[in-house]
Parts: sequence; structure tokens; C-alpha cells
Amino acid sequence: MKYVFGVDIGGTTVKMGLLSENGECLDKWEIKTVKDNGGEKILPDVAASIKEKIAEKGIDIADVIGVGAGVPGPVDSKGVVHKAVNLGWDTFNAAETLSKLTGLKAMIGNDANVAALGEMWKGGGAGYADVVMVTLGTGVGGGIIVDGKIVSGSSGAGGEIGHMHVKDGETIACGCGNFGCLEQYTSATGISRTASEMFAKWDKSTVLTKDDLSAKAVFDGVKAGDELCIEVAKEFGETLGKGLALIAAVVNPEVFVIGGGVSKAGEILLSYITPSFDKYAFHGCKNAKMVLATLGNDAGMYGAAKLVIE
Repeated sequence: MKYVFGVDIGGTTVKMGLLSENGECLDKWEIKTVKDNGGEKILPDVAASIKEKIAEKGIDIADVIGVGAGVPGPVDSKGVVHKAVNLGWDTFNAAETLSKLTGLKAMIGNDANVAALGEMWKGGGAGYADVVMVTLGTGVGGGIIVDGKIVSGSSGAGGEIGHMHVKDGETIACGCGNFGCLEQYTSATGISRTASEMFAKWDKSTVLTKDDLSAKAVFDGVKAGDELCIEVAKEFGETLGKGLALIAAVVNPEVFVIGGGVSKAGEILLSYITPSFDKYAFHGCKNAKMVLATLGNDAGMYGAAKLVIE
């Protein structure tokens, strides 16, 4: 049997997996992300953990195809990380460094792109080669797969769909410094903001309260038929559907995979996105399917492993 390691490096923990080359997860574990001194210990800690696992399982290193890793920052096609602020990293070739530390072939990708690859391989996008993954969490992330390959862009910023400009006249800055980004309206934070603005003007009864205007509360309210929650969901769906239509006109995906914490609302989420997408999408792109992600927090681990299996 041939083996591969998939590593998802986050700001708090590093999720690690040992997989077979056909994508069967044989073991998974976590180690702490030590960010001291510019994150200098992160890759050595990853390498040490991989070596320990190889020894523990009695694996011949010749049977290990390599190690793939996803990191929260722009990564180009050569494995150069162009700053990962959450890890304390500046620009350097992380793939080369990890390869030297482990003695294995190593490949690095942006975490959102890598998660998209995981969903394409073993998740909601399985069976498709042209996939756009949208991650709706505190922010909005994205990963674009064309013909089975990640589109990382010239400096690794490909797929940063949360920072598409979708609204003029916005007076509050996005975390990126620009105004009117998709992330400001369709992330969990953005949904909560819309709910807060609508709640302040609402004069009918609602299940929402001033103390809980979260995205979860909104979609729980939608399921209960709450009128205010439905209005918030319509606004969310209108904006995200339009954004996805713009993306579709550029890359023409077979499927959009919707993940992240907000996607836990389930299929009802898609019912608010699809009408807007259908309204704005170019006719040649309207056949794109909308599905929910299925791998959860393991998507990055699977995708990182897939990076190396080519």
C-alpha cells in the first residue's frame, strides 16, 4: 500500500491525516500550532509528527508518496507562501522547507483552495472536475478547481471570492480595507449585520431578539416561518447568488459546493441562493449545480493529501 499525509495548518491547531492513495483515512490527529518567533516551529513540528507516525505504524518511507499541506494565506504554484499573517509567516518557499524537513515530496496550497480540492475528491463535489467551493464562515473564502486543478493565480490570491466588490456606496470597511465586498453581506458576520439593521426597523413580531441576531438564529427562524428571518435570508441569497453568477461567467463550473459554518443550515440555504443565481447567470452557465459540502473540518486534510497524488 502507498501512503500520503494531509496537513491542514490553522491558527490554533494543525489537523493531520494519514491516508491511503485512494483516499481512505487511516488515522487523523492534531497538534498545537506554535506561532512564537514568526511561526518558526510550525513546519518542524509537522515534520516531527509525521516521522513519529511513520515509526508508530511501521511504514517504509519508500511507500510514502509525500505530504501536502494547506495554509491560511496566498500560496503560488511553486509552494511559496506570500505571507500568512495568522501564522506569523513572511514570504518563503514552504513546500521546499517541508520537503527538506521530512525527506518527502511536499506540496503546499492555500487552505480554501485545498479544501475545495478535498470536496472535489471525496466530498460534495465528487464526480466533477470543474468546481467552485464557497466557504461561508466568519468571512467568505473560496477555492476554484478547473479541470481537476487548483487555480491559485500569479501570487496565490486566486479564489479570494469574499473580496469581490458587489455593492457600491458601502461606508463600513471590510477586513481587507476595501468597501462593499461579498464577505460583508454573506458571511455569518454579514448575515448578522443585515439582521441587526432590519431588526432595528422591524415593527412586527419576530423570533429574533436583540441579544441573538446570529446567522444560526436567522436560519432557525426561516425554518420556523419567521417573516423577518425570511427577509434577511432573501437579502443574503440575492447577494450571494449574484456573486456566484459573476464567478460562473469566468470559470463556468459544473458545481458550486457551499461549506463553512453557515452551511449547517442545510438545504434551505440553497433555496435562497439558487433563484438569484438563475436570474443573473449567463445562459451558458445556468446548468451549474448547488450542493452542500460534506467533509466539514476534514476537507483541508483530504485536499492536502490530494495535492500530492497526481
